[in-house]
Amino acid sequence: MRAVALGGGHGLHATLTALRRITRAVTAVVTVADDGGSSGRLRRELGLLPPGDLRQAFAAFAAEDGGRLWAEVFQHRFGGDGALAGHAVGNLLLAGLFEVLGDPVAALDEASRLMGISGRVLPMSPEPLEIEGEVSGLDSEDPDAIRRIRGQVAVASTPGQVHRITLHPAGRQERPPRGCAEAIEAVLEADVVFLGPGSWFTSVLPHVLVPDLHDALVRTTATKVVVLNLVPQPGETGGFSPERHLDVLFEHAPALRVDAVVADRDSVPDPASLRRAAERLGARACLGAVADPVVAGRHDPGALAQCMREALGLGGEHCG
Repeated sequence: MRAVALGGGHGLHATLTALRRITRAVTAVVTVADDGGSSGRLRRELGLLPPGDLRQAFAAFAAEDGGRLWAEVFQHRFGGDGALAGHAVGNLLLAGLFEVLGDPVAALDEASRLMGISGRVLPMSPEPLEIEGEVSGLDSEDPDAIRRIRGQVAVASTPGQVHRITLHPAGRQERPPRGCAEAIEAVLEADVVFLGPGSWFTSVLPHVLVPDLHDALVRTTATKVVVLNLVPQPGETGGFSPERHLDVLFEHAPALRVDAVVADRDSVPDPASLRRAAERLGARACLGAVADPVVAGRHDPGALAQCMREALGLGGEHCG
């Protein structure tokens, strides 16, 4: 079964870790709009794709393929207060491959070969992208006034309420972003496609704002599954209900239809409302106990995999 998972950061890591328990043929399609931390520094200094979310996907694959040392090294950050302070080893390795090979897809495929992993990691676009958000609540005199803020970090950490985002190549607001050809091909040829969980406005929704990737998501015959977050995120989705996440997805991609929505049953206050919101996207809701019982705010990989199987019609009674 050929599977594609779209997202970024810790959310995509959770999807990949669970998905690899179902199939080994997995491609990660990763957001490339990060402008903070080590990724932001490398992006600004070298003009490269921000490597952080790509690194997270490699770490997930390595851990599942038994390369736990690779996963640990890739995630390791240098300490101290020198030039390397805060940089992750994996970010530097990927940046080096980008510069030497000159082709991000070739560089990522080479990283897969070096690490001995069977999954493929692709960027959603071959160029760094920039997110702009329309946000209310930033003007004390007029709380309803909409302000535009720029950058992934700004959108993710805003004290206001994000209503909508747009996406464009860095410094090129006049044209839409280009999709990665290999990522588009993977979506079109997939048997299953997963979107989410993750930072909704900065890791999940950007994928549907790349026009040719959006078109591939609409056209693909793959079973499409949305995995919801366990809790709203302060700033991006503070106060959002589970069904509001789906409504925002529909507002950004009204032509998109999905087949199933996976959510943690203890995180859904009103299951009937979520089921109605899922139906507006053409989907059925699959609610299960998918939260990690020990680590708050994290999905349990085994439980999430079981709910994924149920959503795909592969059996199991974990969700309902």
